[in-house]
Amino acid sequence: MILCITPNPAIDRTLIVPDLSLGNVHRAERVIVAAGGKGLNVARTIQTLGGKQLCMGFLGGDHGRLLADLAQSEGINSSWTWINAETRTCTILISQTGDATLINEPGMPVSKSDWARLQGDIREHIAAAGLVCISGSLPPNFTSDDLRGLLEMLMSSGKQVWADTSGIALDVILTYPGICIKVNGDEIGKSIGFEVNDVKSAKRASRILIERGMPACIVTLGARGALLATQIGRWYVQPPRVRVVSTVGSGDSFMGGLLNARDNGRAWPEALCEAIAAGTANALSEGGGHFTLHECKEIQSQVEVETW
Repeated sequence: MILCITPNPAIDRTLIVPDLSLGNVHRAERVIVAAGGKGLNVARTIQTLGGKQLCMGFLGGDHGRLLADLAQSEGINSSWTWINAETRTCTILISQTGDATLINEPGMPVSKSDWARLQGDIREHIAAAGLVCISGSLPPNFTSDDLRGLLEMLMSSGKQVWADTSGIALDVILTYPGICIKVNGDEIGKSIGFEVNDVKSAKRASRILIERGMPACIVTLGARGALLATQIGRWYVQPPRVRVVSTVGSGDSFMGGLLNARDNGRAWPEALCEAIAAGTANALSEGGGHFTLHECKEIQSQVEVETW
């Protein structure tokens, strides 16, 4: 089982509109309402690929109850920490003229005691987990101490921990050499102080992270592919060209594909191949983590991994 922690989940409302321009009235052709947040997309991907997962994080209010119901209706296993606040809603606009436009609400305030309860709730389930991931943004009033307390508890469990976040949260995580990270070029570039926008700069960033003692790190570059570096090897993969509908959630699907493969004992190169296939399959339709196993397998058959 893979434990997927999402500290700042959301109701995702995806509106499909024929065209999009600021200052005009638009009528949506379709509306998709789903349990959202990066960890939910990771879990949805793991479920699609046949793996087992458990989602945890903060929920509150009417929107929180709706999110829990939506997750349950999809068959996503979850155990939530309930707080006295209202879960956020995020709006995703998808048109035929370009990729998605996201409007993300900041999230709900979380108290010190709420963080302590989340840690306690996680302790009850972590023994059954093979891998752990913490994904996405953190509540707007979090402190470094809040995150450090959670990270230290996770690492003390002896489980391999993966993180996918940005900004201050990523800066804190990078001070823990035992944590594996998955980031895009823009996110890691802001944290280590130089632009990461191509394979050459991603290799430089990966070397720095491995030299700091990270067990494994992945830098994704969108259509340019992804680089994986570990203490025993380094690999690069590029996705096949597809007709992109929306890239929202592709990074999360990448993470889900990687973790599911590793949880099933697959070697790093094969896991990287499955990850890029899941991330690419996600881009074929609207909504994070919404693709079929057949689509993923078909893309995976077109992918080759090379060492670097």
